[in-house]
Amino acid sequence: MRLILAAVGRLKAGPERELASRYRDRAAQLGRGLGFATCDSIEIAESRARRALDRCAEEAAALTGHMPPGGVLVAYDERGRADIGSEALAERVAAWRDAARPALVVAIGGPDGLDASIRTKAELILSFGAATLPHGLVRVLALEQLYRSLTILSGHPYHRGEAG
Repeated sequence: MRLILAAVGRLKAGPERELASRYRDRAAQLGRGLGFATCDSIEIAESRARRALDRCAEEAAALTGHMPPGGVLVAYDERGRADIGSEALAERVAAWRDAARPALVVAIGGPDGLDASIRTKAELILSFGAATLPHGLVRVLALEQLYRSLTILSGHPYHRGEAG
């Protein structure tokens, strides 16, 4: 299974890009031993359409263009679920892998959000809570959660769950 983070917009050089790269690289390295072929991060150009609905539709087409047939689409959206813990997410990732799904594509929309078509196609819609977060930070957090899922699956001590 391939892990793919597909996000609208480009991260500029700086702390967010460095942190995103660090988590992507860690996930790629750890994932190889767990049945995950790659962990890629793809930047989708922001649409230049005049209307927000048109921008979202163009960006949705670009995002879903990176999903192979039979792949899993997970979207981060402000209307998504914030009640799924890291262990539960890791269980879902493992189940998709064990079902021989070819890819897990994590989609993050642009400034106008995600098109309704992405939310309809997504098997899981997540949120980092009610607060509005900077786009670059959401990308870092999504990659960290992928990495954390892999550490949970491998029994790595990075994720210690509830401290006793």
